[in-house]
Amino acid sequence: MRKIGLLQCLILFMSLSTACGQDKNERTVLGKSTAEKELELALSERPQHNVISQSTIIKDNSTAIKVAEPILFSVYGEDNIINQRPYEVHFIEHYWVISGTLPEGMLGGTFLIIIDSRNSEILKLTHGK
Repeated sequence: MRKIGLLQCLILFMSLSTACGQDKNERTVLGKSTAEKELELALSERPQHNVISQSTIIKDNSTAIKVAEPILFSVYGEDNIINQRPYEVHFIEHYWVISGTLPEGMLGGTFLIIIDSRNSEILKLTHGK
């Protein structure tokens, strides 16, 4: 049986890993003009093909929080929002009303975000003092 040296193993591993990997240069990019046309179509009243039109897209508390947190983190700071866990989450007439909580006896404000479950539109985003 033939022994393979460390250098030969490394070369073999590198060649296999690049052969199985995906080269970013081999991707189809549609470009900004296509994005502009898609936006124009989405904002128009023209009929569109294969567009999801469900009554509720954000269907549960977990998804609502996953939608809200990145927005809250970028606006109010990740540490600030995480310190307001656990969140108070309510689903009322197609809307997710999510707010932070404070430890009992602590004074201060928390965030409030209201998201439309049908299209993810943010109706309100605020933070008390």
